[in-house]
Amino acid sequence: MSFFPGKDPAVGDARAADAVELIVIPRSVDVGHFAVCRALPHVKRRMVGPFIFFDHFGPAEFHAGQGIDVRPHPHIGLATVTFLFDGEIMHRDSLGTAAAIRPSEVNWMTAGRGIVHSERSDNELRKRRQKLYGIQIWVALPKQHEETDPDFTHYAAESLPRIEGDGKTVRVVAGSLFGEKSPVKTFSKLFYGDATCQPGALLSLDNEHQERAIYLLEGNVEIAGQAFEPGRLLVFSSGDEVTVKATSAARLLLFGGEPLDGPRHLWWNFVSSSRERIEQAKADWKAGRFAPVPGDPEFIPLPE
Repeated sequence: MSFFPGKDPAVGDARAADAVELIVIPRSVDVGHFAVCRALPHVKRRMVGPFIFFDHFGPAEFHAGQGIDVRPHPHIGLATVTFLFDGEIMHRDSLGTAAAIRPSEVNWMTAGRGIVHSERSDNELRKRRQKLYGIQIWVALPKQHEETDPDFTHYAAESLPRIEGDGKTVRVVAGSLFGEKSPVKTFSKLFYGDATCQPGALLSLDNEHQERAIYLLEGNVEIAGQAFEPGRLLVFSSGDEVTVKATSAARLLLFGGEPLDGPRHLWWNFVSSSRERIEQAKADWKAGRFAPVPGDPEFIPLPE
């Protein structure tokens, strides 16, 4: 991908006018008495590259005594990452991990053949007013890695590459982007970046990856003369370079990659290339065969 585009999108690439294949307006979903905006999966687009799930939450503010409580629940066949801009979430899982997720850090949880985790506000933080703002994504795994051993790995904010210049800063969260590579271990070719842009800054996505999208978190942008406002997922057509112009101070998430080796089925928190495997996971959770989360005995029952 090219970081320094040579053309303002408002002055003429006729092909770029068809660059935006789909505009997704996220729907509101309640998770543990906390509303999130869910952009993926969408009825017209199940995945972008290996990305199969995209939630935007906040910015929200909790009064003393309040917080989020996502009780222990299972996953298979995917990796999750919660990327925060503000606040803190306490992660616990069936591997015995107890880790605080903080802004600009990456905590990559590979579910593989099965993991259980909870996401809660820390008890000490609940004693005072707190904020929460971030993104949670799920990355589906290639078939050969769907049953890999579960894992949880923390990456400090300082370990993520930063690219700066011409009025923009991009943090490479995972994969490769603009010539830089994140240390986060992934199982397929992808990119995931957090970009902040000053008014007038240009950001170009070339055709290195077949499937590409941006989520406009803050501010306004223009693509081929068309204006877009915050809270929109823009999925791009494959092939042509796409240039995004910030018409105000803006923050956006860039993500995508190569399509996986066949379609994926998604039911509740389970992802698999096999419907039978999902049925097995449903039966295992209902029968209590998943490993528990130490110190967190609650759980979310299997949906009816």
